[in-house]
Amino acid sequence: MAKATITIKQVLNYEQDHGAWFAANQTLFNRVAAFYFEAIQAHEKILDLSNKEALTALEKLTHTTENNPTPIMPLSDIQEDIPAMFRRAAINAALGSARSFYAHVATWRKRKEKAEAKRKKFHERPPVPPRTWNKSATLYAGMWRERADSSIVVKVWTGLCWSWIKVRITGRELPPNADVGSPQLIRKGNQWYLHTPVERKFKSPGNIEKQVTENAQTKICAVDLNLGENIAVCTVQTVEGSILATTFIHGGQWVNGFRKKQLGRIARNRSKTGMIAENEQDNVHLWNKIRDVDEYVAHLVSARIVQFAKQYEATVLVFEHLGNLKPAKGKYSHRGNTKRAFWMKGHIFYYAKYKAYNAGILTGRVNPRNTSRECARCHGMIARYAEGQPAEGYTMGASLAYCAGCEIRGHADRNASLVIGQRLIMRYQKIQEEPPTPLLAKRGPKGSGVAVPQDAKNQKKPSISKGRHGDGNEHGTAQEHGSRMVGPVRDIPHQLRLPLE
Repeated sequence: MAKATITIKQVLNYEQDHGAWFAANQTLFNRVAAFYFEAIQAHEKILDLSNKEALTALEKLTHTTENNPTPIMPLSDIQEDIPAMFRRAAINAALGSARSFYAHVATWRKRKEKAEAKRKKFHERPPVPPRTWNKSATLYAGMWRERADSSIVVKVWTGLCWSWIKVRITGRELPPNADVGSPQLIRKGNQWYLHTPVERKFKSPGNIEKQVTENAQTKICAVDLNLGENIAVCTVQTVEGSILATTFIHGGQWVNGFRKKQLGRIARNRSKTGMIAENEQDNVHLWNKIRDVDEYVAHLVSARIVQFAKQYEATVLVFEHLGNLKPAKGKYSHRGNTKRAFWMKGHIFYYAKYKAYNAGILTGRVNPRNTSRECARCHGMIARYAEGQPAEGYTMGASLAYCAGCEIRGHADRNASLVIGQRLIMRYQKIQEEPPTPLLAKRGPKGSGVAVPQDAKNQKKPSISKGRHGDGNEHGTAQEHGSRMVGPVRDIPHQLRLPLE
């Protein structure tokens, strides 16, 4: 059985004084978490223990009991009579931060040693412990009770004492028969929310390699993310090569135009003063508008991708591994717009990954090298051109593709999505076909100059083509031909259609 966890977010409706109590409760939680982080720093060997053993050890170091009347670092110096569940939630928060911090320190030391071994200068600064703490208080069992669909009773520190208060909750209800975790009090602006993790169990779909190599009818949904009008182009195909459906998710021009307009306004506002205040974000309202729209679109597009995959019963979702994208030099608004478009691509992948897993669909990534230049049928190099231009050369962002080798035409972004899906299939089929070879035989004799063969998933620093900016379904593209590169797409329903289209 596989497990998937989602977070149910609910709004708290409370009296005005209760908001101040929630803030005081969070402040105390962070003080206790910071105290335990210092205790861990003083006793680093605690991190060698499991979380349960580390929690017990920290309580012995700090908590006063009959059997332990004089702890080494008494928690009572911070606050008297802290509830046990509140204390343990803060300990777990401090343990998580400490493990992360020391892991970063270990990585930094390895990089430093590697640079010094090569006699190179190493200017990277070491990681530093958290200077401030802003963690949300987790409510373990005993810190809440009487939870109903529309209300909950929580125990909080008011600044003077511990008090039970009843607050009403609105929003999405908890699913029935679900494993509910410990809720958290989350502050966003001046409003407080209750975030509750919910765990759902479902039948494991099996790993990707098993699905691809053991069942030729396994359906794969390949996604090509772009910077133009087509934010995403999705194609469902089987392992044996049958192409079942394609959909184009539009709205890229609207998003780019909106983002560019706001960045232009920010640039004009900055030019009026010629300076930016230190430790203070400028144009906060405009930056928030850009971020909110990017998040909104990323969630909608990722939901559309997963819905399309579910409609055709695909069990694998595959993207390109776009990790080294950098905007080209140019004007501030253009460079900033492109950079945030790249970020939105990453958000779409992240959101689609967890939404797909909740639907029982696994997600993979492949090397993006030449996915927009390779023919999906014969794997030769294609010509990419715009409508009305000769079918030759390679024009970045053009919507049409022509392969001189097999003489087929189609939409360039659809062709790229087919190539992405094929690369995932070939990766695992190649692993199955290759007999196990001794490492020395694979490398060849020392000094022979024979290159080590690598498949797509092992190649580093891919050469990423930026020319995959599709323009919609123009004349002579996907729906105008009957070849496998250009199967019909106009009959695909658009679930959760973007209002941007």
